[in-house]
Amino acid sequence: MNNRPIPSPDTLAAIRLLVLDVDGVMTDGQLHYDAKGREAKVFHVHDGYGIKQAMRAGIQVAVISGRRSVAVETRLAELGIEHVRLGQETKLGAFTDLATQLGMPPEACACIGDDEPDLPIMQAAGVGIAVADARPAVLRQADWQTALGGGRGAVREVCDALIAARTKAHS
Repeated sequence: MNNRPIPSPDTLAAIRLLVLDVDGVMTDGQLHYDAKGREAKVFHVHDGYGIKQAMRAGIQVAVISGRRSVAVETRLAELGIEHVRLGQETKLGAFTDLATQLGMPPEACACIGDDEPDLPIMQAAGVGIAVADARPAVLRQADWQTALGGGRGAVREVCDALIAARTKAHS
């Protein structure tokens, strides 16, 4: 059950940067390797469309992940995401540097995470969002819990809410 409801439209309308984790947020968190040790990832097309729509609406999108992956690099390039920080042991440092580079105050940022390495940036951002199937510690500390799981449309759910709030605020 979703016990962390969506923040107010005013709060969401103020978001100008959406920061995503990859494994467990953009994917379902499973790691797939073929017989030659090559990694494959599964991304939900609805999430990709939501990301593109959010960027068209003027919301910048960034990805900060603890892992590096050619599959992830390919998908992010396909989506046109310019702000990519892969292989980050300390996600908070990457988030702080990115926000500073973009001139973005933390309250104008939202972060979607699923596991404990995401907590520092979720807590630093104006809105910390946990996917429905996030780890219990993340769910407890999130400002908002999505109805959908990682890799199953959670990113689209957030993008749609951000766009709707922005549209309402500008009408």
